[in-house]
Amino acid sequence: MKYIIFLAPFFGSTIATAELVKYDFSVSESTRTIDGKTAKTLLINDSLPAPTLHFRVGDQAEIQLHNRLSRQSTSLHWHGVLLPNAQDGVPSLTTQVIPAGATHTYRFSLRHAGTYWYHSHTGLQEQQGLYGAIVVHPREEKKPPLREHVVMLSDFTRENPARVMRNLMRGSDGYLLSKGSMPSLWDAWQKGSLADYWQNQKARIPAMDVADVAYDAFLLNGKTQSNLAARAGELVKLRIINGSASTYFMVQSGLPQMKIIANDGMPVQELSVKKILIGIGETYDVLLRMPQTGALEFRASAQDGSGFASAILGEGKILSAPKHPRADIYRMDGMLEQALNLSDDHGSPYEKLRARHDTRYDAKYSRRDLTLHLTGNMERYRWSIDDKTLWQDAKIPVRKGEVLRMTLVNDTMMHHPIHLHGHFFRMINEGGNRSPLKHTVDIPPMGRRTIEFLTDVSGDWFFHCHLLYHMDAGMARVIAYEEHRPENEPDLGAMSRTPWYAMIDGMVQTNMTMGMLTLMRGDDDFVYEWEHPWEEPDEHEHGHGEKNDFYWRHVFDANLASLAGARVSFHEQEAVAFAGVEYRLPYLIDTQWSIDAHGNGRVVLGKYQQLTDRLGVHADLEYDTEEGWQYQAGLRWILNSTFDLTAGYHSDHSWGAGIGFHF
Repeated sequence: MKYIIFLAPFFGSTIATAELVKYDFSVSESTRTIDGKTAKTLLINDSLPAPTLHFRVGDQAEIQLHNRLSRQSTSLHWHGVLLPNAQDGVPSLTTQVIPAGATHTYRFSLRHAGTYWYHSHTGLQEQQGLYGAIVVHPREEKKPPLREHVVMLSDFTRENPARVMRNLMRGSDGYLLSKGSMPSLWDAWQKGSLADYWQNQKARIPAMDVADVAYDAFLLNGKTQSNLAARAGELVKLRIINGSASTYFMVQSGLPQMKIIANDGMPVQELSVKKILIGIGETYDVLLRMPQTGALEFRASAQDGSGFASAILGEGKILSAPKHPRADIYRMDGMLEQALNLSDDHGSPYEKLRARHDTRYDAKYSRRDLTLHLTGNMERYRWSIDDKTLWQDAKIPVRKGEVLRMTLVNDTMMHHPIHLHGHFFRMINEGGNRSPLKHTVDIPPMGRRTIEFLTDVSGDWFFHCHLLYHMDAGMARVIAYEEHRPENEPDLGAMSRTPWYAMIDGMVQTNMTMGMLTLMRGDDDFVYEWEHPWEEPDEHEHGHGEKNDFYWRHVFDANLASLAGARVSFHEQEAVAFAGVEYRLPYLIDTQWSIDAHGNGRVVLGKYQQLTDRLGVHADLEYDTEEGWQYQAGLRWILNSTFDLTAGYHSDHSWGAGIGFHF
């Protein structure tokens, strides 16, 4: 609900006609069915996306937020809007937590026009539907001169986002299977990429994809297909917002070109492009000239080609947008080519964007340079800056009144959309003096960007990857003004705690059960590993029978870990301490080398190979200086991300078949 109240004239001529614009919001739990798939959602005023907020420059915003959730706190961040630090909406860091049943009122003035958006900054609520658009019109604009539409892009999953995060942490390949992106020998052979496949394995590069999560649908204004009003020959303005949790979109219409007129709310010189790769958190204003006859499709395709959402403008025969191709998951050059998108042909307009005026800062300000490396471990889903997560190194100290130039170097094979709260920065490009102003910048895989901003707004301001699950895994910092707090230690609230994740992988077969229970926290794992036959072993068979390992593992990188713990044989009723290392060899062969307190050594080699998208084969070979040789081999047929069919042979326990499970 929206209310408008005129302010008193004594504030001066610039705001004499300013208005107090009030919105009344309620956050509640609900469900939504999209394309026949129903999911639990968190919605504002029961709307997906949340209602669009409309203001004019100079307006005073008052948004009252009622938290009707039964057990969760919530929040709202006003993405791209310059406002007082206390109104920024990051729980504990800038704004008070809004517990279940409570009400909070946000108050701030609108200082600049443009297309922006808002979303929850509590946990993973953004994925569940807490996002909406903000449109700020120029003060003098009574009515938009062109027909315009907000285009809010997002991604939709039936899974609880906490489970999505857990699946990513445990390295589940279920999302690859769901998207049809599972690399395998059969698929590589069919595509003529066997040499590339084996080269990747030799280089110890695991299964790759452009995007992390498999989504049930991609949405445009809350639907997979929307209809937008337009007349033949009309010039239409689209305010495009990528409000997704983890999806980059390639946007394109059925026309050969569209004109970019603003990026991240800031006006830019008109730039004609045929398509745009839009990172998470970015906004673009574009102009489309409707065809003289018929309708026009505007399509937003997931960057990996796994799906799309579209809008049909006008009526009649549809001029369709081109189909976006799937990524080549075998050729490194092909992956980088699609991921980098350095030219207009590949969707990124970055180098051609020009501000409409000189954006340089006054020479009176001191300058400081800082280089930050965006780092990560995809298999553990650990994302960081300079190899440290938010809870390991929270702040980037700054002084008020300096120009901080940051070089952001991406050392990973994933895109990272980096967002700075409370400021606009110059994205340094070929435009030089007219480098564009932005609040969110895409750092492509193995690429780099340079940004700079004036530290002119005291406070603690969040600086993070806007891919929701990367942020939640630790790729974030706080721009901490030295004079803001005496101790200069930001209050991270719930974000200060390194999260724990529990997972179990195992199988129950006709001859035995085996598996691993893992508690994961940061770089450390606490593991219980078991191997139990159903039949009692022959007492004369030394070393055979029930085996249980309890150990701690510290992971240094994707290929090296140390471990220490105890081995327990319940048959012999003995526990023996051991220590060792795990190391990944070329061709993704896993090895473990250890020695126990009795001086006995053990070497284990293992390899898993995907034959088709669902069928895989594994083999393990073990030598123990006391127990001798042990080996096993088997097949795995993937049913889904949770269950497999398994069959195989174990040198101690003979043949067996059964069910594999992953939770």
